[in-house]
Amino acid sequence: MARQPKKSIDQVVAEVRRYPTEAYQFVREGLAFTVERIHGKETSTERRIHQFMQERDLTLQKLQEMYEAGEVPQWMARYIAKLGGVQALNRHVTGQELCWGLRDYALAKWGLMAGAVLRGWNITSTEDFGRIVFALVENDFMQKEPHDTMEDFRAVYDFKTAFEEGFTLRTDSN
Repeated sequence: MARQPKKSIDQVVAEVRRYPTEAYQFVREGLAFTVERIHGKETSTERRIHQFMQERDLTLQKLQEMYEAGEVPQWMARYIAKLGGVQALNRHVTGQELCWGLRDYALAKWGLMAGAVLRGWNITSTEDFGRIVFALVENDFMQKEPHDTMEDFRAVYDFKTAFEEGFTLRTDSN
């Protein structure tokens, strides 16, 4: 589950040569924001199970196999049963969900300046989010499901509409 990244973020930035370090950090923070929004806060039981998995470098699939075979400690089996099974630990979000979450995170963080900040980092489309995500996945900073593809990030929304249109500045000159 918790593989060590193959390279540092700075090495990934130097290799991709398109987005600054801050853009990668933003996507990682935005992922956490999106996961919490969709799946809620991680419970103490989930944290204990994830820690168990990290210590043993287990994926959800491997934990599922061990659980079904009765190869997890009894205390862990109780935690898993309490959650309703191993699949309850899956906190995956789709590419589309992540794009919308990143939009909302950017607006919450920077307000009307969100579009300008992202443009300053060469992020001008949802495909840019996908390129960053897949660079992070390829270097073990993030994980993906087998069905996740770059196509999931294609044209999720128009940046101009998402970050500029519909926003008006009010002046109280009455």
